[in-house]
Amino acid sequence: EVSSAFINMASEGALGVTHHVIYPEKIDSARDQNSVLLLKKSTFPNGSSSEITSLVESAFEEGAKVPVSQGDILAITADDADGVPYVIASFHGDTNGLATIPVLDALMKVVRSDNENSLSLSGHKLIFGLDANTYESGKSGKMQDVLEFGKKYVSHDLTSCWGDVPNPKQYTTYNARTFLQPQLNKACKSTQKKLNGDVNPKDFILFNSKDFGLEEVWKD
Repeated sequence: EVSSAFINMASEGALGVTHHVIYPEKIDSARDQNSVLLLKKSTFPNGSSSEITSLVESAFEEGAKVPVSQGDILAITADDADGVPYVIASFHGDTNGLATIPVLDALMKVVRSDNENSLSLSGHKLIFGLDANTYESGKSGKMQDVLEFGKKYVSHDLTSCWGDVPNPKQYTTYNARTFLQPQLNKACKSTQKKLNGDVNPKDFILFNSKDFGLEEVWKD
């Protein structure tokens, strides 16, 4: 989730020399929160082959109110240096994570079916990186529980960088906001960081274990 300023800076800086900086065709310049992808040029010399974000957005269940905004989803196809085709996607979820499962379902629907443009993706390898905004202790219909999310991606024959069953205490977010920022509903005292801060297992990379094996995972 980055601003348009980051996209420009990355494209024109050192990252732009070594990586393709891929951003949504319909960028969000108002909220200025956009999902992006960095493709290493030596691995993906031609960059993105096509953007399929609109296909994912149109694959939501009919009538479903999925809390996504322009720029939240980025999905592309790309061929690596050996000609292996990929679907690579990036997504940053809403604060409560209620869009995470619908977006995953929509992406998998697109990947596993021929769409109206006759673009067959069934032979593509999938890499999906996302800020799922999942929670150690979710609340049904209000906050997305991380274990429920784990069951969902396993049902799609996927695994994650944290395995098939994510550890609810494998926190990837540990922060708290002061009162000197506009979202006062998220502010808390320094003595209450663990209790009232955002301390949760939110970030994932999803893939099919038949395509990739996990060698090492770490967080800073």
